[in-house]
Amino acid sequence: MLELKPSSVDSKFSTTMQAYVFLRCFCTAWVLTSFFPSYSDLDTVLITSNMIANFCCEPARWVQTKSIHISCPKESASSKIHTKSVRGLGVSSSTDGTMKIWQASNGELRRVLEGHVFDVNCCRFFPSGLVVLSGGMDAQLKIWSAEDASCVVTFKGHKGGILDTAIVDRGRNVVSGSRDGTARLWDCGRSACLGVLADCGSSINGVAVGAADNSINLGAPEQMPSEREVGTEAKMLLLAREDKKLQCLGLQSRQPVFLFIGSDAFNCCTFLSGFLLLAGTQDGNIYQLDVRSPGAPVQVIHRSGAPVLSLLSFRDGFIASQGDGSCFIVQQDLDYVTELTGADCDPVYKVATWEKQIYTCCRDGLVRRYQLSDL
Repeated sequence: MLELKPSSVDSKFSTTMQAYVFLRCFCTAWVLTSFFPSYSDLDTVLITSNMIANFCCEPARWVQTKSIHISCPKESASSKIHTKSVRGLGVSSSTDGTMKIWQASNGELRRVLEGHVFDVNCCRFFPSGLVVLSGGMDAQLKIWSAEDASCVVTFKGHKGGILDTAIVDRGRNVVSGSRDGTARLWDCGRSACLGVLADCGSSINGVAVGAADNSINLGAPEQMPSEREVGTEAKMLLLAREDKKLQCLGLQSRQPVFLFIGSDAFNCCTFLSGFLLLAGTQDGNIYQLDVRSPGAPVQVIHRSGAPVLSLLSFRDGFIASQGDGSCFIVQQDLDYVTELTGADCDPVYKVATWEKQIYTCCRDGLVRRYQLSDL
């Protein structure tokens, strides 16, 4: 295995790496919206000094034929952070019920969003970059203006905390998954629930929406969809459930596509294509499934017994993070893996990408930025 230091180059893999550490971001969600300035050396940005303690089959085979270790120093702290890239700003959410919008390049506070009660578990920008969607332990889903920090819409209907959300197309509709075991579809324009997509009887830890391949039968809706549903046709909804089940259904039809039983609770899920998907479990398994034949996994990747906390499609592979501090990129038909190091043993809760930059969020309170060229 090869360990690369910040700003070093390895000709074998033609990979250039830089790492930037954002200190003490005690938040549950961090949505980055652009490139940072180019730095020649490791840099740090102080985001906040306030402590917030909490956040938001075929045999398995190893995928370490070729490996790169990319190191990043760490600072001690404690929190959980969610990242996703979009265009110049960031939004973070915390256990005190607030969210903050930051200048991503230097951590300067721009807006404070107040209105949730208790923890805010998830937040993300709409595709416009001007509006934020959030979900909290108060069972409320909210939409915010990033320009003036006002809450423009509040959705009520869940009976348990909202754990994850997904935006459908440009954002006329959104999906939420809750501890109450339901997934719901919402109309943003009328602040109304368009229906319960699934009632699982078990906490829904993660949701994902993806376009379906033409070969996949999504079924037909039992009744005419509302005219307020926009962009739900030919879409699949994936639900990562606490009861060890991974459920897929047609977003518009509400008809089941498959139900897969895993080795432990499913924490997260994502689509790789119109028929391939990934889902991670509490006992460290990453299942790759083909929706066209979901009876047995394409493969199961198991690198450690630590919980798989996030999965993100990345180029011709994916990025995964786990509860033991590991974060890695799998590429080229799972032929080799790139390790992003620096989190030590602190769980890495979420990962995001923007172009050739990767952001990781860890319990030690740091947002780490890795810049990779020609990976």
